[in-house]
Amino acid sequence: MEAIIKPSGQREGSRAEAVYYQVKRDIENFQLVAGDRFTENEICERLGVSRTPVRQALFRLQQEGHVEVLFRSGWRVLPFDFARYDALYDLRLLLETTAVRRICEGYSQVDRTQIDALSQIWLVPVAQRSSDTHQVAQWDEAFHCALVSAAGNAEMARVHRDVTERIRVIRRLDFTKQPRIDLTYEEHGKILRAVKAKRAEQAVMLLSAHIMTSQSEVRKITLHEMHMARLNGQADSR
Repeated sequence: MEAIIKPSGQREGSRAEAVYYQVKRDIENFQLVAGDRFTENEICERLGVSRTPVRQALFRLQQEGHVEVLFRSGWRVLPFDFARYDALYDLRLLLETTAVRRICEGYSQVDRTQIDALSQIWLVPVAQRSSDTHQVAQWDEAFHCALVSAAGNAEMARVHRDVTERIRVIRRLDFTKQPRIDLTYEEHGKILRAVKAKRAEQAVMLLSAHIMTSQSEVRKITLHEMHMARLNGQADSR
């Protein structure tokens, strides 16, 4: 973890917020994986903050299902709750297919500039595709968020962002494998072409298959894969 720089007079609440996001990033980037144990003192020392904001941040992460407190022995990163992720993927599927249908049917609130911007990333020659797994993972998330945002329904986009936040940690394991990256480029390209051509049924079918494939891959994730993702991340940072 990186140390958090505390400006003089920084409020306790803002320090807790900073700790929360840092620990959550560590989980999302597999620096902390299921089963890892740590203490509040370790977090305090690494981030240079007192126990109060650390405890506030950890309780927030506990409420979200990321960690649990152990009696007299600190904290532990929780295993993935696959039933919860299945429910979130079902909601994601509903939101994204509804958004794509709205875009194709030409609702007045649709922002097609966002769709055009996605083409600059996903509709490129094979030689211009990125092989940076971290970057492609970020682009993938942005692709799906942009599809919903472009539909012009702010409340739908807000709920989708919340779902995206909740599934981020498990989605990113999908991008530790080069074949999945290649397939993502191919599938995103097909979805975009259908959306740009306003072929609603085809776009919905392609998007549904794409999301369900990702959901299926999520179910295959093992603890070994998470540890390998952590080792690869450590190697990349050297």
